[in-house]
Amino acid sequence: MKSLLRSSIVCAAAVLPLAAGAQGAKPEPDYTLSGNLAIGSDYRFRGFSQTDYQPTIQGGVDFAHKSGFYLGNWNSNVSSKLYNGAPIEMDFYGGWKTSFEGFGLDVGVIYYYYPGTGEVSPGVDAKNFEAYIGGSFGPVSLKYFYSFTDFFGLNSGALALPGDIDTKGSQYLDLTGTFDVGSGFGIVAHAGYQYVKNNEKLGGPSDNVWDYKLGGTWDIMGSGWVLGAFWVGTSEKNFFLTAENPPRGAGKSSFLATVSKTF
Repeated sequence: MKSLLRSSIVCAAAVLPLAAGAQGAKPEPDYTLSGNLAIGSDYRFRGFSQTDYQPTIQGGVDFAHKSGFYLGNWNSNVSSKLYNGAPIEMDFYGGWKTSFEGFGLDVGVIYYYYPGTGEVSPGVDAKNFEAYIGGSFGPVSLKYFYSFTDFFGLNSGALALPGDIDTKGSQYLDLTGTFDVGSGFGIVAHAGYQYVKNNEKLGGPSDNVWDYKLGGTWDIMGSGWVLGAFWVGTSEKNFFLTAENPPRGAGKSSFLATVSKTF
């Protein structure tokens, strides 16, 4: 969700040099600390609902050093039935960013943690640990993720299937464009490709799925509060299922609305 804020940040940054020129340049701080808050009609992760198509509230904090190193935490409600008793997702990440000749580079790791997971089915842990590397040029970014653990706890043991089938080595590719069109408005276009190792052997429809998102953002009257409206979906809505009874496809195409702010 934090990526939805980028268009408004670009717009705000464009006018800062005018004020700085009049008052004199200020020295770059050694570090910055920022927070973010978002409310949405659904929480979609790589195209799939994490809240059984119910509303979400999310927030986090980021620390960035002028050397390029950063640390952060981001949190959201999720369906406790979907994550084995865990009602909250907590992400912890860190990495290093730099830029040169208009190109940006971002390398880091992220750990997805679900406190309380395992209360329904002991021994089933929904955690995930990934490394990522990404590049950007202008408004377009491309980022690659590689999972060192079972993909959110998915394996034959968790599904009570015979054998020793794991999903370590799952991968994701994220292509996103965030375009500032002026007056606080932005356009967001995203396409993603998810490969889940051995998913078909574990009863899934296939090992890979695409997701997409297309929409716009508006910095409401320059307040820093950003309204987002998007159409999101996947190439296979039943690739992952909701935790409802009976379950349904978690990746169906639908409208997503968000309100967010960085501070």
